[in-house]
Amino acid sequence: MAAASPAATCQGSEGYAGSFGGRRTFALRPSDLEAIKAGLPGNPATRAAYRDLIARADKALAEKPASVMDKRSIPVSGDRHDYLSLARYWWPNPADPGGAYIRRDGDTNPDIGTNRFDRSALSRMARNADTLALAYYYSGDRKYAAGAARVIRTWFLDPATAMNPNMNFAQAVPGVSNGRPEGVLDGASFIAVIDAAGLIAPSGALSPAEGAALEAWFARYVDWMLGSPNGKEEARASNNHGLWYDAQIARFALFARKPDIARKIALAFPRHRLARQVDTSGALPAELGRTRSFHYSLYALGAAYTLADSAACLGIDLYRAEEQGRSLRKATDHVAAYRRRAADWPYKEMNWPADTLDELLVRADAAWGPGAYPRTIGGDLLLRYRVPQG
Repeated sequence: MAAASPAATCQGSEGYAGSFGGRRTFALRPSDLEAIKAGLPGNPATRAAYRDLIARADKALAEKPASVMDKRSIPVSGDRHDYLSLARYWWPNPADPGGAYIRRDGDTNPDIGTNRFDRSALSRMARNADTLALAYYYSGDRKYAAGAARVIRTWFLDPATAMNPNMNFAQAVPGVSNGRPEGVLDGASFIAVIDAAGLIAPSGALSPAEGAALEAWFARYVDWMLGSPNGKEEARASNNHGLWYDAQIARFALFARKPDIARKIALAFPRHRLARQVDTSGALPAELGRTRSFHYSLYALGAAYTLADSAACLGIDLYRAEEQGRSLRKATDHVAAYRRRAADWPYKEMNWPADTLDELLVRADAAWGPGAYPRTIGGDLLLRYRVPQG
């Protein structure tokens, strides 16, 4: 397989640490962040984004760090340290209010965001860690690094509040399942936390022992993904869930210094995912029957890009990989063709995700060279690849 392209390659399996002042990141590219920071004084759009970032970081500093201990429900394990969430598209059955829930694809049950469960706390934790780490990088103010460290410490490391490294009870469906393989997807939010921890490294806000403990937490989580019934079943998924499984485990394995696991996932991608999940036109058939078919096509591609970025750390170029006429480039061309003619999309889509498409094309432009795809997002301080909701 061809070596990874310079635009996509991080500095070996250690991420960007060697070229980024000891900051061990994977998605956050030093060249992007350094260019934005250098342009702060003279770019009005960037200055406005900076002010917004600092305002959000100050708000995050004032909040109590999220923890799995905050939920009102207790998992069937009896251990509040176990993560618990409700499946997004499942609702009480009007014909049987006390019975098993039924599925309404594309219609989010608002209960998922209540404090009965951990999903909103997980999202807030990842968002605040990301925001505070970026605020520290751009401002140099150590209080933001300390805040990010507090967020990470509370969720992962403090014995009184830490999450157990499993998703046994994620995306539960009352009356159907106490936890489903699909719940593994909830862990995708951890991807941003890994880079946040790396970005604050120069501050010393997380001690070396805490950094090692965080890596050990993810090593245990990788073991759970590989060995648990839910993890094994999610690995076999043939839609966006399977892609996000690969994206997560490869990134977590890199962070946990288990590059051989990430390498195995990356090398299997052309045969295991491209050949099975992308057709010769570039479409992703498993996503097209959904009520939000374009959204889920983009969501699946976002996972594939995340895996490709991890593979680049190992010198493997998945952006240019091809299998039986299928490739990420062809899949990207397929969705990009509808950027200016959304009405021509021949499948059901409840809410056209124009911003998500633009974000994907910014990533595509970075992968295949400047000008490969239109870039319409400017002055965005984050310039990072957020993980959308599934």
